[in-house]
Amino acid sequence: MAQISLTFPDGNAREFDAGVTAAEVAASISKSLAKKAISATVNGEHWDLAWPIDTDSTIAIHTLTDDEQALELIRHDFAHIMASAVQEIWPDTKVTIGPVTDHGWFYDFDRSEPFTPEDLGIIEKKMKDIINARDEIRTEVWDRARARKFYEDAGEPYKVDLVDRIPEGADIRMYWHGDWQDLCRGPHLQHTGQLPGDSFKLMGVSGAHWFGDTSKNLQRITGIGFRNRKELQAHLNFLEEAAKRDHRRLGREMDLFHLQPEAPGQIFWHPNGWTIYTMLQDYMRRAQKRGGYVEVNTPQVVDRSLWEKSGHWEKYQENMFIVEVDEEHAREKAINALKPMNCPCHVEIFKQGLKSYRDLPLRMAEFGSCARYEPSGALHGIMRVRGFTQDDAHIFSTEEQIGAECREFINFLSAVYKDLGFEEFKILFSDRPEKRAGSDEVWDKAEGALLDATRAAGIEPVMNPGEGAFYGPKLEFSLTDAIGRVWQCGTFQVDFVLPERLDATYIGADGEKHRPVMLHRACLGSFERFIGILIEEHSGKLPFWLAPRQVVVASITSEADDYVYDVVAQLNAAGVRAEADTRNEKINYKVREHSVGKVPVILAVGHREVEEKTVTVRRLGEKQTKVAPLDEIISTLSEDATPPDLRS
Repeated sequence: MAQISLTFPDGNAREFDAGVTAAEVAASISKSLAKKAISATVNGEHWDLAWPIDTDSTIAIHTLTDDEQALELIRHDFAHIMASAVQEIWPDTKVTIGPVTDHGWFYDFDRSEPFTPEDLGIIEKKMKDIINARDEIRTEVWDRARARKFYEDAGEPYKVDLVDRIPEGADIRMYWHGDWQDLCRGPHLQHTGQLPGDSFKLMGVSGAHWFGDTSKNLQRITGIGFRNRKELQAHLNFLEEAAKRDHRRLGREMDLFHLQPEAPGQIFWHPNGWTIYTMLQDYMRRAQKRGGYVEVNTPQVVDRSLWEKSGHWEKYQENMFIVEVDEEHAREKAINALKPMNCPCHVEIFKQGLKSYRDLPLRMAEFGSCARYEPSGALHGIMRVRGFTQDDAHIFSTEEQIGAECREFINFLSAVYKDLGFEEFKILFSDRPEKRAGSDEVWDKAEGALLDATRAAGIEPVMNPGEGAFYGPKLEFSLTDAIGRVWQCGTFQVDFVLPERLDATYIGADGEKHRPVMLHRACLGSFERFIGILIEEHSGKLPFWLAPRQVVVASITSEADDYVYDVVAQLNAAGVRAEADTRNEKINYKVREHSVGKVPVILAVGHREVEEKTVTVRRLGEKQTKVAPLDEIISTLSEDATPPDLRS
């Protein structure tokens, strides 16, 4: 029999018979490894222990203690075992697909009766029975006709459809978990007993459709799974903490905004929420003015001709809202689009009048209101919306100025994030996507310029292949919040394409026309999303200067009402957002209510405070109160209410 050479992670190589399986390789190393092995990596591909290896290869054997490989594998097997459990309990249920997700899996079912929350516990118990049975997991490769007939005979129409969707020439791999069978690309474990039976939980049931076909309604059961119970509990604790911080719940409690079906993906800002919005926008306006930006404003509805010139009509139309208008005296309807981004309009401003090299870099900023189509299933509170406003800007520069502008922006962004409570951020370098405008030569130049500029700023970015904009590569700046979630916010992009397509020029020192480079940049990204991040980062307890309701002055007795109003007036005059609460309610009731609304400071006043010109101070999250002279607390709160960039 032919021999092949397998090279292990330590660099050593051994000879094996061609067709050897990874399970046999593990057994040749030790009985212990053979027992613990769950999968392998062969020539960089995740490999089932039962698959044969026919050529010289590199190989690594994985056990449950491995990270990504182990997690992906056990979650994949949990999905199969859940589907097996469902069909064992309810045999008439039809199965569809069950992919792995970030923390677990889901599986979609076609069942006449709806699943209930009580059913999840029944399914979990059956899954544990299957795990404890230690059923063998085996695999075979079938031809298309055989697989199709198998599922037709079994009455599994969705599996028949899946077989038909598999590309010609690709393996059709069949897996058995004990007697239960599924179509799957693999890999899988050796037997069900390798799964940690105390490390999973079914999370809920929701609706789904078969590949977007709304006539085929399915039920989706989601689950989470980990390598051990400790990791599961840590994730459940994380979910509990995330639920406490959910901006949608806090938005209701703090009376910040609401959303409704008549305006999907768009926000109704209430006075409290709009206060946060305008405070943040005023802060960014001051920061940009100090950074040498000029502010502009451009139309929200623009004729398709500009989008065709810019390339958006071809590359981005599926995300645009199209508007048709019956123009007077026109033979055909005028086709416009709500702008999904501001860049083409900024080029049009740049083109008005001659520009000289002495005018560059020209930093042009806009709080641009944009509209992008997002599928309804992707919408998420104010984090993922269809209507939003960016702190957008475009810097028109020479090629020689790219490095300096990149460094300048990283410093600018660092200062803004620090003021807003984020000391650290990560930078990803996103290069050319498959769907793009411009030649490879232009992309080579743009990627080289941006990478050189980033490194010149003392930063070695993490590569993020294929995720650039269609017109140029970009840096993505990501924040990590208090519970470890990563949010992509700022961007910096180098673009040689749009100035060429829209014919932007400047007069160089040689008296000739030259193309400017267009540097796209955003710091916060969308205000809506960033406010959502701030709400969740701080659990609603926003920095005092951003809190919409900073102080409530509450009376303990009605005889103190006049003093309450006097204190409120003095605080407002000192730049503190203060309001009175003189309702005929007990002070403890008032404190509880305003604490739920995340008011940072409650000042209680009664007979003693009126006589002594003091207030009793209660800060959000602190059990202890203190009595302070009125003048002293006004001075302290006035300083706290000052935005960080305006403090001495």
